Amino acid sequence: MAISFTDLHTEAGLKSLDEFLSGKTYISGDQITKDDIRVYAAVTGKPGAGFPNAGRWYETVSSALSARFPGEAAGVKIGSQAAPPASSDVSATEPKKEAPAAAAEVEDDDDDDLDLFGDETEDEKKAAADREASKASTKKKESGKSSVLLDVKPWDDETDMVNLEKSVRSVQMEGLLWGASKLVPVGYGIKKLQIMLTIVDDLVSVDSLIEEHLTVEPCNEFIQSCDIVAFNKI
Repeated sequence: MAISFTDLHTEAGLKSLDEFLSGKTYISGDQITKDDIRVYAAVTGKPGAGFPNAGRWYETVSSALSARFPGEAAGVKIGSQAAPPASSDVSATEPKKEAPAAAAEVEDDDDDDLDLFGDETEDEKKAAADREASKASTKKKESGKSSVLLDVKPWDDETDMVNLEKSVRSVQMEGLLWGASKLVPVGYGIKKLQIMLTIVDDLVSVDSLIEEHLTVEPCNEFIQSCDIVAFNKI
């Protein structure tokens, strides 16, 4: 049965989305789908602190879209155009065209037609091929991407979790993009950091990231260990 959300621009709509996403990373299944893109397009911005599940999901989808569409957007505003006024030459007996109703119907269909991962035009395909050809001589061709959920555990309850997250995000390398994060209680006053990351498979090894960067100096001042919670191909 299809999942339904309404009024995602209101607090009531965001609350229903937040409750639905409790314990989930994506809208459908264990990896990003067009369902996530449709819902993402209907949300006007990142949900506030009162909607932690929706906020985490929003950051995750944002990271996936940033990796897929790395170009800098100028910003686009889409509106509707009013029907032109009736000409004075039109006969009074001619029935009025139902332009507003047709416009409303088109607007209702916009969400259904939204598909950011739809088929490319011939020009887009040619431009993409030209970009790849220009990079071929200087950069290794990228393979697929993966979305990873990582648990980062501190030494004890006195570990500064703000500095712990800073040390995690300080690790930068080609093919690595850090995403949304949150603190999750473990017990005895101890919390762990749970953080999303997107990697290019041929450029970044999660095992090497943990063993050679996160659990060695200087990060190991705050980090005791790391565990891979989820690993999904994008």
